[in-house]
Amino acid sequence: MTDFTDNFFTTQDGLKLYVRTYGRRTAEGLPVVCLPGLARSGRDFDRLAIALTTSDFDMSSKRRRCVITMDSRGRGRSDFDPNPRNYNVATELSDVLAMLMALELGPAVFVGTSRGGILAMLLACVRPTSLAGAILNDIGPVIEARGLLRIKSYVGKMPRPRSYEEGAEVLRRLFVTQFPKLTAEDWIAFARRTYKEQSGELVPDYDAKLTRALDSVNLNRSLPSLWKEFDALASIPTMVVRGANSDVLTADTVAAMRARRQDLETLEVADQGHAPLLMEADIIRRIGSFVGRCENARLH
Repeated sequence: MTDFTDNFFTTQDGLKLYVRTYGRRTAEGLPVVCLPGLARSGRDFDRLAIALTTSDFDMSSKRRRCVITMDSRGRGRSDFDPNPRNYNVATELSDVLAMLMALELGPAVFVGTSRGGILAMLLACVRPTSLAGAILNDIGPVIEARGLLRIKSYVGKMPRPRSYEEGAEVLRRLFVTQFPKLTAEDWIAFARRTYKEQSGELVPDYDAKLTRALDSVNLNRSLPSLWKEFDALASIPTMVVRGANSDVLTADTVAAMRARRQDLETLEVADQGHAPLLMEADIIRRIGSFVGRCENARLH
């Protein structure tokens, strides 16, 4: 059984944010920091975190590592922000920096899903020494508006199910075109990561006011690109994971990233969309091997 600790740290504006540390902080391997998507929590990384702290992917060593997952403000077990205007990437980047300081973390490999990947790129701009590697999960310098509009259509608007089975059906209807191969058990597990019990009912595991973060998204307004932020990763080992069904990160954008960065490692996940779940054994193995290469790069 993997050991973990649950902790909270305080942000500059007084919110308590939640982090979970898997494994031991004294482990000799590089730590891994996982940052979730817009309306997601660190629970999405549970299976990956357990694997990374208990498996030896780099056969040339016996290094172990810790994995830290973070619930951004307004998600999971972190405080909701009384001012929903603070649900923006600038504030959330400050929260990541506060977390690194509170935990006294040195260089780490960052796994960022969607919005978490944006935060990883921004971190490379302001504090590149914090990153020993970056895994961008279904996010890149060009973000498709149609994908964000789909997300905008349900964030903060999902019905409250009477059971996890009913919640699984809600999610299946929303995401079946993105994830056509998930089983009934997969959808129930998805529901358990999406909803929480509160006052005897199931509610989404995030602040409904997060929808404010998407207020400006529409098809008539082009989104600013993040090529400068992606280029900040130029000297940092980087992997991009794309769901083959993604409507947020296109294959063309991944190709443009490869053209700009010849050593970029890429992985496309069949039958999954935005964002890949990072739960399959072969996907976890690829991520573990990448983390091992990041460790070796720092040793040589």
